[in-house]
Amino acid sequence: MQKNLLKAILRSFKGGAFAVTYWDGQTEIFGDDSTIEPPVRIIFKEELNFKEMLLDPVMQFGEAYLDQKIDFDGDLHYLFRLLIKNEHLFREGGFKDGLFQRFMKYRAASPLELKQDNAWWQYDLGTDFYKLWLDKTMSYSCAYFKDPGDSLEQAQLQKIDYTLKKLNLKEGETLLDIGCGWGWLIIRAAQKYGVKALGITMSTEQEEETSRRIEEEGLQDRVQVRLADYRDLAVEKLTFDKIVSLGMLKHVGKEFIPVYFSSLQKILKPQGLSLLHTVTRPFESPPMPWMEKYIFPWDYVPSLREVLWNLPEYSFHIIDMESLRLHYAMTTRRWAENFEQVTDQVSEKYGERFVRLWRLYLVGRSELFLSSGLDVHQILFCRDWCNELPLTREYLYR
Repeated sequence: MQKNLLKAILRSFKGGAFAVTYWDGQTEIFGDDSTIEPPVRIIFKEELNFKEMLLDPVMQFGEAYLDQKIDFDGDLHYLFRLLIKNEHLFREGGFKDGLFQRFMKYRAASPLELKQDNAWWQYDLGTDFYKLWLDKTMSYSCAYFKDPGDSLEQAQLQKIDYTLKKLNLKEGETLLDIGCGWGWLIIRAAQKYGVKALGITMSTEQEEETSRRIEEEGLQDRVQVRLADYRDLAVEKLTFDKIVSLGMLKHVGKEFIPVYFSSLQKILKPQGLSLLHTVTRPFESPPMPWMEKYIFPWDYVPSLREVLWNLPEYSFHIIDMESLRLHYAMTTRRWAENFEQVTDQVSEKYGERFVRLWRLYLVGRSELFLSSGLDVHQILFCRDWCNELPLTREYLYR
């Protein structure tokens, strides 16, 4: 019965072709494109728990891969594109509804419980892990490609420079980087613009590495890094001319988005500029359970309108907004390629299950930003009204 149930699911897929090999050795072709040789094969090494799979197929297939109960042969990027094309099957009204009606016993099952103690919190993995596959800047956010042939390091430096240009920095100004990562932006800002920069992070690994870099560059008099929460600075009544945040907002949580902007209003000087670089989605929706359990526990990716709705509530005026969606798809693709070059080292330290987890995350991330509605936006805004900015965007491209 398990094989028949699995076939009923697989026959629903459209928009491509793929092969499946079952636990008994039988192989079949699925999909509606008979003109191509299937670019990928899914290999079921054993029968799965279909009761749990029907409740949350994305979670169960993902965990089955981590546990080596299933495997893939061929183009994993193609498989993710096929899954995204057929995402409607995993929503209400998809194949799940019909199968629930057919198999009554699955109706009474409880939703899959997410267990926080099984989550991998990304920034506690250690700087050495990220050094294996990030570029020399250790930038763990969307790069900016002027040309598809740009190296990842070149694109990350371009992102940092492009971001700093948008902030229209002046010598002697104060700059805050909320969620500063490994500190390259605050270092670059001090070197190029002569500003005094503070980076804050919640990761001891990042704080230690950034401190080392600041000392290495001899910038202790102009650049600092602290273990701190953005709310701490508001309590301390610190203020800054410019504030930047790259990829941190998703860690805030849905209920704390207004708190974030309220704190920002307190620490950004009147007529000060802030640039928010954040992942967005088209509509409000809860986190994907698999991502929440294994990659980003407690995270919430806001819709673009959630972000924009909050800005005027705290006296922020939008100056410029830009989508970097394709740039992030390219960034994550480079990360996935780099990661595949070091899987032996990663497996030796963290185990094969961990390798499979990060392979799914990085490849899936790349494809999701190509065709799922996920986006990355850079939003430049000021507190109150800023009347001394360049009249055109030409200065950004000099």
